[in-house]
Amino acid sequence: MSLIVQKFGGTSVANTESLQVVAQRIIDCKNKGNDVVVVPSAMGSSTDELINLAHELSSKPSPREMDMLLSAGERITMSLLSIHLNSLGYKSISLTGSQAGIITSSRHGKAEIEEITGERVREGLSSGNIVIVAGFQGFNRDTREITTLGRGGSDATAVALAAALGAERCEIFTDVDGVFTADPRVVNDAKLIEEISYDEMLEMASSGAGVLMARSVEFGRRYNIPIIVKSTFTNNKGTLVTEKTMEEAIVSGVTHNDKEIKFTLYGVPDQPGIAGKFFGALSESGINVDMIVQNVSKKSITDISFTAPVDQKSDVEEILSKVSKDLNAEGYDIDENVARVSIIGAGMKSESGVASRMFNTLGKNSINISMISTSPIRVSCVINRKDTKKALESLHKEFIS
Repeated sequence: MSLIVQKFGGTSVANTESLQVVAQRIIDCKNKGNDVVVVPSAMGSSTDELINLAHELSSKPSPREMDMLLSAGERITMSLLSIHLNSLGYKSISLTGSQAGIITSSRHGKAEIEEITGERVREGLSSGNIVIVAGFQGFNRDTREITTLGRGGSDATAVALAAALGAERCEIFTDVDGVFTADPRVVNDAKLIEEISYDEMLEMASSGAGVLMARSVEFGRRYNIPIIVKSTFTNNKGTLVTEKTMEEAIVSGVTHNDKEIKFTLYGVPDQPGIAGKFFGALSESGINVDMIVQNVSKKSITDISFTAPVDQKSDVEEILSKVSKDLNAEGYDIDENVARVSIIGAGMKSESGVASRMFNTLGKNSINISMISTSPIRVSCVINRKDTKKALESLHKEFIS
């Protein structure tokens, strides 16, 4: 008998009709002789609705109370799904993150999973139950508080549970057929990727592909848990995320992220430790800094540019305002009209000239590059947001189509 962990995203559990489809997916897996653990997200856009309600009452809600509020979304879904499965004659029990033994760090809204005890999950399985665990949430032992894992946290919950319970695989069900070579809503020629390595998927997730949360891929890679991404509503095979693929494509996918802002701290004295002080302040506030470029002039002053998520704009601006004075900088600038495009592929490690092809392709299409960053299997460029579609289509045509 195999243990399968199934995760269903918000669009898959948006209403009672969708929950019935999800229940059938679970039943089909159970009827094949498998033990099944299910991790559901909150229904549809209910998390956003809860956030909006909170901000109608407070401009800056308490992080602790926000976690109490937002963790309710997944608890509603798990209960409704368990009620339906039991009504169909399939024994089911629902558990909150804390009941399932998901132990996290203490940071509200951005907690990280530190351990999963899983005692009650195992008890439920041994009693023949389908066990449904609320995603996105956990419990900190020291503070004794409920915590949430941030956007996409249910993905991380599912793969971490699969690792802790020794599952055969983790199935991520969503509203798309799997992982594509580009966002099919933007690039018409985007193709389904049947198999992709953890490293490539991690780069794609970190570069804007919204199908999987990066932390979930990291769990999969660390514990070698096969992850299958597929649609709730079609009988497709989906995409297998695994340790190593049979063939390493030069470029497997083209991704974009238009939910970032470019910040520049300019006129900073070029002295040892300046960057450490600056980025240390951002790190202490939980700012997710991505690309960084530093330019030093002959006058011993430097400009530091970086990108960060749109939803952290106010926090970053608050820090920039303070730090620019502390470091005797000339000031700072914010550019919201940016997007990041990336090409990703394991085959880039052994293929020269890939970056120059990317730059030439963007140049031929009159797309200016303001920042560049690389890894062994990724090249990313920050461009003007209005050029995003043109950049994606031209890069996809150059490397994949």
